[in-house]
Amino acid sequence: MNSIGLALAIIGASLATLFAGIGSAKGVGLVGEAAAGVVSVDPDKFSKVLVLQLLPGTQGLYGLLTAILMLSRIGVIGGNVTELTVAQGLMFLGASLPIAIVGLFSGIAQGRSAAAGVGITARKPEHNGKAIIMAAMVETYAILALLVSILLIYNIAI
Repeated sequence: MNSIGLALAIIGASLATLFAGIGSAKGVGLVGEAAAGVVSVDPDKFSKVLVLQLLPGTQGLYGLLTAILMLSRIGVIGGNVTELTVAQGLMFLGASLPIAIVGLFSGIAQGRSAAAGVGITARKPEHNGKAIIMAAMVETYAILALLVSILLIYNIAI
């Protein structure tokens, strides 16, 4: 078995989880900081700001999903590890990069947008839906990156 190819694929799965998770953690933290101030003044707005705080967390989930699909595809999950050439390992590593990189940056960007939405909710709670939509627009790019990563994972010949 070519352990270098397998190692490269596992590094790819790790990067998808790592970078998308960092983006989500940073984004959720940004919104949490903004939301804490609002909730300390008006605890009744907790559910409205919680929705905004949850939004940037999805990128981390997308990275995790990508890693699970990749590890399953190469047999690390399931117990039947596939032999991978260095080239195949590099392809799997490359397949992880769309969600890894976009997840990192979109998680932070979505956190900033959602934190601004917390400000909208604090002043005009009836406009909370608009704040959610604005933050959700950033999600589009994370979903596109997830789709590309999945398509690449399942179109690598092994």
